[in-house]
Amino acid sequence: MGRNKQEEEQNNPEYGEPTQFDPTFTGPIHNRSCTDIICCVLFMLVIAGYIVVGILAWLYGDPRHVLYPRNSTGMFCGVGQNKDKPNVMYFDILKCATSTNVMASALQGLQCPTTQVCVKSCPSEFWMLSPLAYLPNAKPANYFNQEYCVPSFQLQGTQYSAMDIVNKELCPLFYMPTTSVLGRCLPSLGGNAYNPSNIPTNFTLPGLNVNQTLAAIRNATGEVTNSFNIKDVGLRIFEDFAKSWQWIVAGLVIAMVVSVLFLILLRFTAPVLIWVLIVGVLAVGAFGIWYCYNEYMSLANSSLTFNNVGLTPNVQVYLQVRDTWLAFLIILSIVEAILLLALIFLRTRILIAIALIQETSKALGHMMSTLFYPIVTFVLLLVCVSYWGITALYLATSGAPIYKVVAMNSGQAGCSIIRANQTCDPETFNTTQYPTCPSARCIFINYNTEGLFQRNLFNLQIYNVIAFLWCVNFVIALGHCTLAGTFASYYWAFSKPADIPTFPLIQSFMRALRYHVGSLAFGALILTLVQLVRIILEYLDHKFKEAQNPCTRFIMCCLKCCFWCLEKFIKFLNRNAYIMIAIYGKNFCVSAKNAFSLLMRNIIRVVVLDKVTDLLLFFGKLLVVGGIGVLAFFFFSGRIQTPGTTFETAALNYYWMPIITVVFGAYLIAHGFFSVYNMGVDTLFLCFLEDLERNDGSPQKPYFMSKNLMKILNKKNKPAKTG
Repeated sequence: MGRNKQEEEQNNPEYGEPTQFDPTFTGPIHNRSCTDIICCVLFMLVIAGYIVVGILAWLYGDPRHVLYPRNSTGMFCGVGQNKDKPNVMYFDILKCATSTNVMASALQGLQCPTTQVCVKSCPSEFWMLSPLAYLPNAKPANYFNQEYCVPSFQLQGTQYSAMDIVNKELCPLFYMPTTSVLGRCLPSLGGNAYNPSNIPTNFTLPGLNVNQTLAAIRNATGEVTNSFNIKDVGLRIFEDFAKSWQWIVAGLVIAMVVSVLFLILLRFTAPVLIWVLIVGVLAVGAFGIWYCYNEYMSLANSSLTFNNVGLTPNVQVYLQVRDTWLAFLIILSIVEAILLLALIFLRTRILIAIALIQETSKALGHMMSTLFYPIVTFVLLLVCVSYWGITALYLATSGAPIYKVVAMNSGQAGCSIIRANQTCDPETFNTTQYPTCPSARCIFINYNTEGLFQRNLFNLQIYNVIAFLWCVNFVIALGHCTLAGTFASYYWAFSKPADIPTFPLIQSFMRALRYHVGSLAFGALILTLVQLVRIILEYLDHKFKEAQNPCTRFIMCCLKCCFWCLEKFIKFLNRNAYIMIAIYGKNFCVSAKNAFSLLMRNIIRVVVLDKVTDLLLFFGKLLVVGGIGVLAFFFFSGRIQTPGTTFETAALNYYWMPIITVVFGAYLIAHGFFSVYNMGVDTLFLCFLEDLERNDGSPQKPYFMSKNLMKILNKKNKPAKTG
């Protein structure tokens, strides 16, 4: 009866007819043709366009706009003639208004309405121009510091008075202790900077006393400089990496070895691990039922009900209500009963899942090269990410710099003659052109956005994102198809390992590139479109979050949830379509249809295998990453002594940075190895289902599955009749 039920499950006509026996079929077919040629051509055109965009961005862009600060004339600090002056100093940081504006101007390259000069090092003390400098016979060179003045202005021999120098902003009126943050001199407001002995008595801005001046500076720039000294933290982190990189590499090597060992041992321990996990889940459920029953009985004399409690944010109050534990008891009992019934009725499917996991381990043992294919995928993804990042950076810095005439002291009489949006050339600009406004300056404002290329920068950035997502999804699809073809070659080898093709991984990779670029690009394009819709929804949700009412928030949440589910389904469908493409060489739509029909004819097996495999591989990842993380914590925190080594944990500034690096790297390594294992299970599962439909165990139609699988299904290959 069980056999008839299985036959009925496999021959459900609602999802197509079962695959028919083909005596010439012995695994991935070799005589195939190119598939989805139109999509292949489109993908190639997009790649060609992507290359053109990258070239144009490289020609028009200049990443120095982001990497280096500029002075008021638009010249970079730290390069060229300012090579020995890597920092930019603001004459009057208070003109940048607030700490937020300071950060925006500093990080985005925008200029504050104050003179900026490149300096070797940021000022380390408080200084205010002495009142003696304003005396008629005072020499400015005795009071100003030439290093902090405009380079084109020389204090020695100048005919300007101190008042003229300040009004023309040729030298700063004051400066204070500053720290270089990404090349910008921002006030150092922490530590001993505000010790009264360090502050001169004349350090006052017009109309303010010393305390009020310091308070104004603190309010304007304190938030940034107190909590965001990026360069200092970055240098310390870099120093930690320089001291511990050998041990970080050692931790990653250990993670790789542990991952490989776990996958190899999984061949022998899979049954034990799976049944331990199942029994553990049932035991936890039984304990929960027992605990809820005890709590329910302990509140037998309680008169508290939900009507008495009402609505309250205090969850502990509800735990004092007897009916709460009764509800928990009923829910847990139902879940436990469902799990027990599922275990009883699906035990054969669980055994199939265990056998397939063991079979995947055998395949990996015969084809160890598959374990290292994720390195190829990683390198290709790294190329995609790097190209996208560099292109985006060059696009963002495209366009020639624009300079405009700005009055540094807008309240100065006679500065009204300066017209809005009046451009200038910093090399030829002369303040004598504006005799009534001595504070007029030609400063850098932004980058030109008027050209054809610059007007389309936003569209090009969108193209950059679309092409990037398509390329990333294609690389992942290529990896799936390659591994699927490799594992299919193993399954359909009747006598293992003798019939396994030579270099199956390379053969599968070359087949995918030669014949199926279009099909892989087609599947990647579908997934890319769904991901773009999700990105747009996230952007709209973030953009209009404050303007949304409960109804629109609910609709947005539903849309995001639906497209998240759609993306998961597309990934599942694509994955199985790539397996069919690798085996039969059909186009994407036919392969996806055949894979979906085959899975739906065996839906119960699919669900059980998917969940059992996911649970086991999750457990494996957790074991590898958690174990390496604990080892890294004990080592880098100094809890494990390392005799005979020169490494000292006390020398690290942030010992948690190497730990985070090791844990993150261990996760990527484990995910790479386990993704190969997961792909192997999925491929062998589809081949197993095809094997059941194609063959019947007779000498003419022998099963290709392992003896363990045949034993579970009560099937066997009948020997050929002799004589």
